[in-house]
Amino acid sequence: MLTDAQCKAAKARGKAYKLSDAHGLRLDVSKTGHRSWRHKYRYGGKEKLRTLGTFPEVTLKQARDICKADKQLLKEGKDPITEAKRAVLAHRLAAKDTFEILARDWYAKEQPRWKPVHAADVIESLERDIFDDLGSLPVMSIDSTIVLATLQKVEARGAIETAHRLRQRISSIYDFGIAKGRAITNPAASLVKVLRAKPPSRRWPAVTKIGKAREVLAITDGAEATPVVKLGSRFLALTSQRPGMVRWMRWDEIEDFDPEGVRPNDGAIWTVPAQKMKQEIGLREDGAFDHPVPLSSAAVDVLRQAWLFSAGSEYVFCGQHSIVKPMSENALSYLYLREGLRKLQVPHGWRASFSTIMNEWVIENGGPRDPLILDLMLAHIPIGISPSELRYMRAGFLERRRKLATIWAEMLLDGACPVEAIGQGRRRRSI
Repeated sequence: MLTDAQCKAAKARGKAYKLSDAHGLRLDVSKTGHRSWRHKYRYGGKEKLRTLGTFPEVTLKQARDICKADKQLLKEGKDPITEAKRAVLAHRLAAKDTFEILARDWYAKEQPRWKPVHAADVIESLERDIFDDLGSLPVMSIDSTIVLATLQKVEARGAIETAHRLRQRISSIYDFGIAKGRAITNPAASLVKVLRAKPPSRRWPAVTKIGKAREVLAITDGAEATPVVKLGSRFLALTSQRPGMVRWMRWDEIEDFDPEGVRPNDGAIWTVPAQKMKQEIGLREDGAFDHPVPLSSAAVDVLRQAWLFSAGSEYVFCGQHSIVKPMSENALSYLYLREGLRKLQVPHGWRASFSTIMNEWVIENGGPRDPLILDLMLAHIPIGISPSELRYMRAGFLERRRKLATIWAEMLLDGACPVEAIGQGRRRRSI
């Protein structure tokens, strides 16, 4: 082992040489006489060499203490070089670069490529489940145990899939931080197998008989909810579009519509812009297309009622507390949950209800089977039709689509309360 005297006596010899101590610690002397401490060790099956500082600024005792600390890190499965970089960066950033700051920077970068529904879900999930625990912590101070403890809180309330989504988002945030030089390691990357396994996927519940569909509609029409939410639910049932599309529906997307009813509304059509369709169903830019939704008179009646509540908003179904925002992302889901419909019907389930019941109806009534038309009404790409072909036919069959929408509305609303009454009745019903 080295002594202080040997270290002080180490001078230039015309070529570089090394003086070994113990446990991989050595003093390297350059041909010019510069002396620096090095620690050689193995990590991940590879030999690594860490520079600890120069002599005499770092004494023999200090070098041995650093080497001892490195050995402890290796026992804990940590790379001393990585941990040293982390410490330097953490010291430089201190508390200025917290996890929440990094997360919001990541969100600002990613948001433009997401559909609005997904973007809102991402930031709301971080604000609800992550920022309270991790938000104020410096980015470099967070390790896997801290992230795991936070995610296990989400698991504890039974939200297993949410915990996995949050892990993915935290991991993406740290990947962004590493690329920007604001983080060194990704503490969430290794947790995918530590979290509880995701439950098997399941199909969303949906009624497939017209009688049950009418009962579901009667329950949501008479529920204890704001008129806008209940009108949104009826419009969703009548048009069978995706809940996110209905939630973000804007008045300027509706053509040939007179909210006062002075002129006929029998040609009203809601056209969902191509950009929204690209975001909603993941189409490439070159495959995106406008999605026209011919509206039945019953759907128009819903819009006329919605106008009474949201005429000053750009959104048809505006928020309860602010007309500058659409109704909340979970408004419809919570409505169905509160009314005990979760195992029977969810908002998205109206699409399956419409497709199943209408396909059966056209067969039973001897009409031409219309799988292509029904797919177009649901904004599906029909089997055997390429996106390029769909670009030329996307606005086709509008009258047939309007006729089927009218038939569906008449079937569904048979015995339903008048649309003007929605929001007045407070009585709950059950199936």
